[in-house]
Amino acid sequence: MADRIELKGLRVHAHHGVLEHETRHGQGFSLDIVCWLDFADAAAGDDLNLTVNYADLAQLAHDIAAGTPRQLVETVASEIADAVLGSFEALHAVEVTVHKPHAPIPLLFDDVAVIARRSRKNLKG
Repeated sequence: MADRIELKGLRVHAHHGVLEHETRHGQGFSLDIVCWLDFADAAAGDDLNLTVNYADLAQLAHDIAAGTPRQLVETVASEIADAVLGSFEALHAVEVTVHKPHAPIPLLFDDVAVIARRSRKNLKG
C-alpha cells in the first residue's frame, strides 16, 4: 500500500475546546489528511470513481470539523477518520491530523496537534 493522497492545511473556524471563550468565539483549526490506497487501476483507466475525490474528502472533513462543538480535538480527529474510512471504499487506511495552533497554553509554542489513524484491518465486525 504505497500510494497515498494527502490533503494538507484545510482551514476551518470551529468552536472546539474546554474553555468557555473557545466554545463561544471559536478559533482557527487546520486539518491534514493522508489516505492510503492502491490507485493503480484509477490511474490506468483515468477513472475518478476508482480513487478518492479529494474535493469530497475536503468537504466531508470540513463539515465535521465545523459542525458540533467538541471539548476534545481528539474527538474531532476520530470522527473525521471514521467518517472518511466509511465513505471511501478504496481506502486501506486514513490518518487525520487536527492542528490547534491557538490552544490556550500560556507559553510560546508553534502548534498543538492530535492524530487519529484508522485502518480497515483494525475494524471490528
